[in-house]
Amino acid sequence: MKTARFLVFGLGVLFILNFAQAEDEPSADLVKAQKAMAEKDYDEAFAGYMKAAEDQNDALAQFTVGLFYQNGWGRPASPAKAYVWFEKAALGGIPAAQHFLGDYLVAGVYCKADPAKAALWYEKAAALGHYISLCSLAELYMTGTGVEKNPVKAIALCREAAEKGSVPAQVRLGMFLLDGDESIRDYAEAYRWFEIAAENNLPEAQYYLGVMHRDGLGRPKELKAGRYWFESAASLKYGPAYLPVGELYFNGPVDPNTGKLSAGDLAKAYLWLSAAEREAKEPEEKKQVNELLEKVDRIMPESWKPGLDAKVDAHFSTSNL
Repeated sequence: MKTARFLVFGLGVLFILNFAQAEDEPSADLVKAQKAMAEKDYDEAFAGYMKAAEDQNDALAQFTVGLFYQNGWGRPASPAKAYVWFEKAALGGIPAAQHFLGDYLVAGVYCKADPAKAALWYEKAAALGHYISLCSLAELYMTGTGVEKNPVKAIALCREAAEKGSVPAQVRLGMFLLDGDESIRDYAEAYRWFEIAAENNLPEAQYYLGVMHRDGLGRPKELKAGRYWFESAASLKYGPAYLPVGELYFNGPVDPNTGKLSAGDLAKAYLWLSAAEREAKEPEEKKQVNELLEKVDRIMPESWKPGLDAKVDAHFSTSNL
């Protein structure tokens, strides 16, 4: 089943943005709900937002109720109910809700698929400053879904969002330029946008820089640089980076004096491949990870494992390896 694409908001950022977008001062119900949310009292917070959403027809409250149902804050998640509230909030002029509604309409989840209507909602959201919506609109133009196919226009739309400083848009633009057909492919520009986003600590951008260096896309192959960027992304818990960084450490240059991997590189190979083993979902990926770990096991002292496994545990419980 297709699923809608949703942005993830930090709670603090969410409420700052919500109140910043409001034309009037927030109601007493919203202030009370925000305080309850800050204290992680989800029941009281939900009650406050629902009261404002229903009694005052407050669009910001309606949007937040949708987020409660979408993310399962203090209650079972219900995308179907989230859709209902996002639609109300979208009609009330909340740009993030308009974007989410567009996602639902593209995917046909809990509503009839209508990508042409989704395009209109993306345009409305972008006009109100939700610039990543331009890249979602660009995806429709890239494939001719609900609009006339026009990859060049797609790039222009997403580039506009990237130039306005939207970091997610910078990554999506890079992906369009990296994977698109010859009419739009531009490795140099893709690299530039990934690099800008990577400077803002976005792991997905760091991952793609790793791919470009490892595979020599638009530049000579630089495995050391590829490993650096993969490891940067992996350190931020970006799952797709675990296997490639572990593989690059295992297949890295050997010590010319011993003909073997350095102790540090061997340990890093084990650490990242162990992380990949925990995250692997696809059978082929699991097979590849297990084969590499078996090779590591044959040459790594067994006495290293307890300490290294503890580091992997620490990585997943915090954010650093």
